[in-house]
Amino acid sequence: MTTQWTIHGEKLVDENRHIRLSTVDVTLPDGVSFTQYVVKMPPAVMTIVVNEQREVLLMRRHRFIIDQWVWELPGGYVDHAEDIGLAAAREVEEETGWRPESMEHLVTFQPAIGSVDQPQIVYLARGAALTDTAPDVNEAQEIAWWPIDEAVAMIDRGEIIGASTVVAVYRVLSLL
Repeated sequence: MTTQWTIHGEKLVDENRHIRLSTVDVTLPDGVSFTQYVVKMPPAVMTIVVNEQREVLLMRRHRFIIDQWVWELPGGYVDHAEDIGLAAAREVEEETGWRPESMEHLVTFQPAIGSVDQPQIVYLARGAALTDTAPDVNEAQEIAWWPIDEAVAMIDRGEIIGASTVVAVYRVLSLL
């Protein structure tokens, strides 16, 4: 059985290089019509770096939108023509000062598909080397290696709440 929404039109509300906000007029299969806000954003990449001691590299930062201090993975937007794996590795080094030794795709997901189109692409790096690159002070107040089991406990305590970090920690836990 196939059910489809009928899309009648889209109106741009605002747009810049990081976000496109529009409204879309739709009709459901049962005839109900409404206007839906739609957010489109460029793909975001994150990397969970795991060392030989089964520790993960996390950054502590303040997220003003929710006014909360949280631990999360390094990551950011993929530039238009940039290789996704290279973007993920670049973000790790820029934000933490650690250079991943390997990169492998771990999982891709959409965290809020009811209103937002922004693929979250998570990579796994097995090992990293400390570089002379100073971490970006605008990205993190603290950078630390945490045992994977402690990262799970941090999720339980609400210290890790970002969808990409939660997904990555649980996914890596199933691989180790």
